[in-house]
Amino acid sequence: MTAVIAKALDAGYDTVIVLAGLTNKLRFQTQMRVYNDLARRNPMNWQVLTPNEMDRDFRAPPQGGFLSHSDKAQLAVIKKNVSPLGELRKAIDETYPAVLRQLRVLVIDDECDQASVNSARGELDMTAINQRIREILSMLPAVTYVGYTATPFANVLINPYRVDGQDLDDLYPRDFITALPRPERYFGTERLFGRTPEDPESPRPEEEGLDMIREVPPEEEVLLQPHNRKERDAFQPVMTQSLEDAILYFLACCAVRHARGDREQHMTMLVHTSAYVTTHERVAALIQGWVDVHRDKLADPLSDLGTRIATLWKDENGRLPMDITDAQAVSTDQLFEFLPEVLTRLEFPVENGASDDRIDYSGRPKTYIVVGGSILARGLTLEGLMVSYFLRSANQYDTLLQMGRWFGYRPRYEDLPRIWMPDELNRRFRSLAAVEQEIRDEIEQYRLRDLTPMDIAVRIRAIPGMAITATNKMRSARRCAVSYWGTHRQTFRFAHRDKDVLRRNWAAGAELVSRIEALGLRDREAEAAGRKLWRTVPRSSIRKFIEAYAIETSHADLLPDLLIPFLEGGDPRLDHWNVGIVESAQGKPSDVDFGTVGHVRTVRRAKLKDSGSIADIKALMSKRDIVFDCQDINAQTSGWDALKAARVEVVGQIPLLLLYPIDRHSEPERESKVRVPLDAAHDILGLGLLFPGSVTEGGNFVSVDLEPVSVEELEEIEEEEAAQAEAAGV
Repeated sequence: MTAVIAKALDAGYDTVIVLAGLTNKLRFQTQMRVYNDLARRNPMNWQVLTPNEMDRDFRAPPQGGFLSHSDKAQLAVIKKNVSPLGELRKAIDETYPAVLRQLRVLVIDDECDQASVNSARGELDMTAINQRIREILSMLPAVTYVGYTATPFANVLINPYRVDGQDLDDLYPRDFITALPRPERYFGTERLFGRTPEDPESPRPEEEGLDMIREVPPEEEVLLQPHNRKERDAFQPVMTQSLEDAILYFLACCAVRHARGDREQHMTMLVHTSAYVTTHERVAALIQGWVDVHRDKLADPLSDLGTRIATLWKDENGRLPMDITDAQAVSTDQLFEFLPEVLTRLEFPVENGASDDRIDYSGRPKTYIVVGGSILARGLTLEGLMVSYFLRSANQYDTLLQMGRWFGYRPRYEDLPRIWMPDELNRRFRSLAAVEQEIRDEIEQYRLRDLTPMDIAVRIRAIPGMAITATNKMRSARRCAVSYWGTHRQTFRFAHRDKDVLRRNWAAGAELVSRIEALGLRDREAEAAGRKLWRTVPRSSIRKFIEAYAIETSHADLLPDLLIPFLEGGDPRLDHWNVGIVESAQGKPSDVDFGTVGHVRTVRRAKLKDSGSIADIKALMSKRDIVFDCQDINAQTSGWDALKAARVEVVGQIPLLLLYPIDRHSEPERESKVRVPLDAAHDILGLGLLFPGSVTEGGNFVSVDLEPVSVEELEEIEEEEAAQAEAAGV
């Protein structure tokens, strides 16, 4: 943000207004960050219009209006709430017109998907904060509005056009959307969950993500959070094994940081189990009581708890890559030297809208185990966060991602952070990490093709059973027309223990290759090179196979209700296909014949260890598979898009279906912290699809009704929105 402000000043802007946070605390955090980065370094260049105090916000200057300085830029950091925004409107209104015309104003909206987006029910209605922002922008003759958010779902679903009967433009990002580059040492979704491997049979360590997530068993979840609203008042939490482990590991981490010389730094553990205030208070009391009862044992290396601390520390050492940090290694003996001091400093604040015992990092170094709720789900920085114990789920993309307070920088303790969460929540975060990457890829098309969001809208893939954002922020959303042109799709989740499904899928593939083999479509030149490839396979054979193949339901974009209408769209490019079987040169022979081609050499695809009942292999297709039906194209030096373009030059506008016989055992190629053997009930048949054309072209789009979010889930989403607003005092 401060880099953009600095560039704006160079470009001639003289007034910067930052809309930041729904609470005094959040506004103050932003105020001090901007002040320290800009005004404090060059005090002679800035006229600061908001005080550096927690409980004081922007007020219109008593002399009326904005001052106009020839030698100073004006800076105001304003809480995104009705009263301060009203003061800003008053200041603008009372500014002399001649002065106002001279101002060049940059308005930066931090967390612009929260409160700024119009969530009023009526088509012509506006929420108060949304209306204030729109009025302010309309009053400024020369203004640029820039929004920042990690979750832009609501922003790209704003109506781009002014509704009849309204005088004010809404806040749709009509001129540009850009994805900020990921900083090298930043822990984000890609760092945590990894990225799609270029060679799924042998993924590189940097593609695999980090082994930072620990499981909270289902039987322990119910002991720490009420099942529903009716139970919340009578609910009493119970200490669990996983919560004890998380606390013990956090204490060890604090001692390690003391040993590394960071005793003057803040250290935090987050516990987020429920939306209910009463539960926060009881969980915090439970944790504090447990620590108080066991204080002597926690500092004693010979006690049972001391032994558990030592064991946890040894087990967690080496779980992350060795080069993730340059901080010194710490032995168990060193750890216990500092545990007494850690325990002395330990505090147990509750952070929610009703709490008087809030976190405060403004003074001496704090060591916190903080229990919180909705207010922790947005914007609040938890200094020195090392351990998160996270049960609270959400059925909404933006809410869930914002709850992930563990994303950020971890200087000198990159090796320490861990997250405890249930498997289902882990899978949701992993799916959202993939959606985030897809949005980044779509946004990149604006730069590559010189487009704006008014030329083509950002599309957001639906995840069955989840809402993209709050219902009242999606009034202008339309069920997205989906095109496959220019894309490659693949199956990477499988019901690996369902032998009947696996057998049927294998039989569907075997029938397809037997049929096209009988039609004499085998490419003999490819056969001589060791590849099984058939060319000009008719559309009818591809459709029969897709109808017979059971896609795992989480692959919403490949389900027959979506894919088959696209195949039937009538575009002549889909009349004939190339079909290949991807084999591994060192692969084991399949357990059973693959139709008339006999046994095939299987590929190895180990599953992620936290997959649960559905095996997640993360990726099926290798980059080189894009040019499976081509000769003499070097796949090592080109990216996915370049290879697709090179393939079109060789084979033309021909779609490609790739069949992957996967070894049911599929052990990881090398020792892995994040993968385990596939251990399927039968060899698995995966499929990859490559479509010609461009991702931006129109025509032959299809849409599908995905599994809707239930009424109960919608009510829960709306309650969450209300709880956030209440906690923030909106």
